[in-house]
Amino acid sequence: MQQGMLHHIELYVSDLTRSVEFWGWFLEELGYELYQEWDAGRSWRLGGTYLVFVQAEDRYLDVPYHRKRVGLNHLAFWADSRAHVDALTNQLRERGVPILYESAHPYAGGNSHYAVYFEDPDRMKVELVAP
Repeated sequence: MQQGMLHHIELYVSDLTRSVEFWGWFLEELGYELYQEWDAGRSWRLGGTYLVFVQAEDRYLDVPYHRKRVGLNHLAFWADSRAHVDALTNQLRERGVPILYESAHPYAGGNSHYAVYFEDPDRMKVELVAP
């Protein structure tokens, strides 16, 4: 692997079953494959990078995630084209996932930035952007 490339990201989630359903579908649409499975977690891999989702312990569920707090704001993924962004936007809508910044979609990031923004089950912002 190339020095400096991202190896993995590990996210703790409030409901593993719900997150696996959401993230599994989305990541597989982007070409990721299921990589690891265990009672408290799952991971998906694309090339040398993988994303891990782990069930948070009950004692840490009292303060929910919020992207405006210190820490991770959002994850952004490349689509392969604007048509890919549009297709996944339609699938998100069919799944009942609200599109963020709907009034500015698909240019919520600026006129040259073609993307869809949405939230995962824990309200983490996700971006899918066309090259």
